Amino acid sequence: MDDEQAPDLSKPAEATLYEDPATADLTAKVTEAWAEFGRALGDVLPTLPAGSALDITLDPTASGTGDAVYGVTVFPIEGELRAFAVSNAMLAPEHRLSRTTVGELIALGWSPPGVVPGSAERLGLTLPADQAGRMAKIVVRTLRDAYGTPHPAFLVYTTAAENGDHVEIAQLGTARLDKGGNGGLGRVDLDSMPLPQKVGTVIAAMMKVAPEELPVDNDGDIGIRSGSAMVFVRVRDNPPLVDVFSPVLTEVDANEQLYQKLSDLTHRMPIGRLYCTGQTVWASVPVFGRDFQATHLMLAVQVMTGLADELDDKLHGEFGGKRFFVESDAPAKKGEPDAPTGMYL
Repeated sequence: MDDEQAPDLSKPAEATLYEDPATADLTAKVTEAWAEFGRALGDVLPTLPAGSALDITLDPTASGTGDAVYGVTVFPIEGELRAFAVSNAMLAPEHRLSRTTVGELIALGWSPPGVVPGSAERLGLTLPADQAGRMAKIVVRTLRDAYGTPHPAFLVYTTAAENGDHVEIAQLGTARLDKGGNGGLGRVDLDSMPLPQKVGTVIAAMMKVAPEELPVDNDGDIGIRSGSAMVFVRVRDNPPLVDVFSPVLTEVDANEQLYQKLSDLTHRMPIGRLYCTGQTVWASVPVFGRDFQATHLMLAVQVMTGLADELDDKLHGEFGGKRFFVESDAPAKKGEPDAPTGMYL
């Protein structure tokens, strides 16, 4: 199978989740996120130094796969790119792939466990080094369709040399770098920290600043700008909770149409809720503070920053009000068409 025969990954396979007409705009945004991830991966693979390996894993704590770990490893070897992928031999019965899915993986080019040298219990694949683009497409299809990754933001990746040292590579779209098994936080011992310090450490790692450089207001909330929106992260003590929230729209006239819109949008959100109180539309995604997981907070922030910046524009077009960072906002005109719904709705 040459490059022209490589699988077309520009749109989801027929068996994937994205067929509900109500989520048509979501489909386009998710598809573009995967395309961006695939392009970045295709650019990175030829740059991997000899002896290094790139591991890409579906984060089980964020995806709800429990103890099952689905992942792909790619590494250069003597003018070739070799890849290994998790097979049913490595999975508990309740997490194993269906016969149909296994057949689709073989059709993509994967060999059964043990066929490719060094694969052991994993699926194996070998391609010439100059077919990095094709390798990237197969890896994307495997992670997205076979392993059921809903969005590249649910992936974590790490690149290591033979001696275990971290190897710097370009960012892989919205996938998250994991330098030390903790969402890019290195070997920081979060378990020994109080909850506010855990949260500050995680947000600082995401923003690539020192914890003491985080923008914290008088209420102790960490502020994160996202386009025309503002996202806040607040730690609550009783019960232990981290609230990731945004005042999506202020000075808005609440009415039955607005309440119905917020209810409809909330039902279509993967996590969190939308509500209106005191002429302000709020979006909120809670993260449990007990048994705190850094990846849960990182996903909540990623979802909220994407949602708030798109949602404030959409709702302002319909209901007027003011967006956080737009001083010139005026009430919406009657009859204006809806803005397209963004990726998280």
